[in-house]
Amino acid sequence: MRDKIIELAKKCDADLVGFAPADRFEKNDAIFRLFPEVKTVIGLGFRVLRGIYRGVEEGTTYYQYTTMGVENLEETVMPMALLRVAGLIESEGYLALPQRRSPLILSETGETNPEMQYSDIYRGVTAETQLDFLDCAVKCGLGERSKIGTLLTPEYGPFIRYCFILTDMELALTPLFEGTLCDGCDECIKACHGGAIDKDGKLDTWQCAVYYSGANGKKNPFMPPEAFASYPHDRKMEIINGLAHFDAESAKEALENIYFYPPAKHYYRTSICGRACDRACYIHLEAKGVLTKKFNHPFREKPDWELSTKQYQTGKRED
Repeated sequence: MRDKIIELAKKCDADLVGFAPADRFEKNDAIFRLFPEVKTVIGLGFRVLRGIYRGVEEGTTYYQYTTMGVENLEETVMPMALLRVAGLIESEGYLALPQRRSPLILSETGETNPEMQYSDIYRGVTAETQLDFLDCAVKCGLGERSKIGTLLTPEYGPFIRYCFILTDMELALTPLFEGTLCDGCDECIKACHGGAIDKDGKLDTWQCAVYYSGANGKKNPFMPPEAFASYPHDRKMEIINGLAHFDAESAKEALENIYFYPPAKHYYRTSICGRACDRACYIHLEAKGVLTKKFNHPFREKPDWELSTKQYQTGKRED
């Protein structure tokens, strides 16, 4: 049955499949509140195609990362895989409870999800029955936790998204990943367009949200010369140069002023930064030669690009 689950999951575009026995989890873990009889947690990992990041890397096309690498994976591909695999399990007389992220639900009242439109997020919702997705992924043997709290897999590094199925079927476990991918190089921290990650790897979600959406004019080819025209000049240039600090209220104001590129559906904001942190991490891991999935050419083949901010000083587009 385990082999059938893996085969079906991969037919449904899962690239990684891992199995965690329930005894890997603490007794007060959310998996037991969701499903007290759970015996196995099945983790499904879906790579974000390297080519989807290329447009942002080259500064040529941006829509594909958000629509194909985030929205369609999370809203179409992954749910269908969950349903198909869960259906297979239930056809054998066992229960299966699919678990996908709830990106519009946050237990923290003062935080946001940079991928989503901030005004549509429900905050302060109890997390007692929400899985710790990263913890589940690690316990399913998919990879390891990075310094900044992302999942790193030996095959695809940080270019991965994941979901789970809880079942009362007992299945042979996947060993925990015992390698060390994250070496604390801090390339992810240095790459952030807005300095949203501190030296200890903690993410400021509001700071991230502003620069995820493209507030850094040096990295946003869609930003018009009149951007942030209502702001005092010094503050405007701080924002555009990636040097401004934001709290929740100032971030909300900024986010209402950076619709320079159309959003996706399902409340997803278009990523103009293209996950610069993940791309920097991937580039580092690839250069070290530690990723098992190899490509014919390195991901970054020339120096990272940067645009002039002169036009924002004058408010007139440069020829």
